[in-house]
Amino acid sequence: MNGRIGIVWNSLRSNVMRPSFRVVATFCLLVAPLFIPHASVQAEKPAKIVFISGKPSHGRMKHEHRAGNMILADALDRSGLDVETVLVPLLGYPEDPSVFEDAATVVIFCTGHQGHILNPHLAEFDALMKSGVGVVMIHWATEAEKGEPGQKFLEWMGGFCDLDWSVNPHWTPHFTDFPEHPVANGLKPFEVDDEWYYHMRFVDDMKGVTPILADLPPSNTLRRPDGPRSGNPTVRRAVAAGEKQVVAWAYERPSGGRGFGFTGAHNHVSWLDENFRKVVLNGILWTAHVEVPESGCPSPKVSDVQIQANLDPVVHKQKVSK
Repeated sequence: MNGRIGIVWNSLRSNVMRPSFRVVATFCLLVAPLFIPHASVQAEKPAKIVFISGKPSHGRMKHEHRAGNMILADALDRSGLDVETVLVPLLGYPEDPSVFEDAATVVIFCTGHQGHILNPHLAEFDALMKSGVGVVMIHWATEAEKGEPGQKFLEWMGGFCDLDWSVNPHWTPHFTDFPEHPVANGLKPFEVDDEWYYHMRFVDDMKGVTPILADLPPSNTLRRPDGPRSGNPTVRRAVAAGEKQVVAWAYERPSGGRGFGFTGAHNHVSWLDENFRKVVLNGILWTAHVEVPESGCPSPKVSDVQIQANLDPVVHKQKVSK
């Protein structure tokens, strides 16, 4: 039974009703659906949001995929909005694809490029995307290999982190201007020191893409020699020309469905910032076709205790080329 219907029904049961009222109430509950076009239990279900977390990759308090997803899911659960969160317990792609049934959107926080959890599942995930399900990719999950993975990422969320084009420096953007878009609802100027990827590979002419967070990186973000993730002539020209770089964006697919890319969240402590959390929560709601409140998704304060909770076990750091 839908939670809100259950509350109303229990409230009715707790009151003393006259027999005549009981008859009328029962009649309405049984007959009303016959006069409501397309009335169904399906329409009453909350928007299902599936969270997929990757395995540990960087050591404690970095790339805390599972713990980060749990903070987001908890905020949504406490938001009072009509959503249902499902956190896939297995670290990696779900073994049971039925978890995607009736999903409104899928949130992915994992290792990227060759280690991306979607690489062996492109076809089945593409079918999910073609059905109109939304997708949110966080931090390294935005990085795809060239070829088919990169092309699919463009189709699903309008952009991706592309080696020898995009870069991954640690810096502190100053986000002061936001677009008229539901994902930007309730955002206030903020700044967070993190590993913000930029100079992303986007669809031609940015068609369907709305930049949500952008800033001009300082020149010292390109102090490293050219390399797959450190720099290249094109990104250097763009920054020298004063072009603001997009680090979070919303995408409307031409065929239906929505995507949201967010390049921050290397540092687990970044989730302490209310606006940092809010923009991702807004993006999740928007991709799930849930109306984003004007003040943004409610986001309860996250404490230091919560940040330290649910961290990945201490393991030997995987060799990564980031």
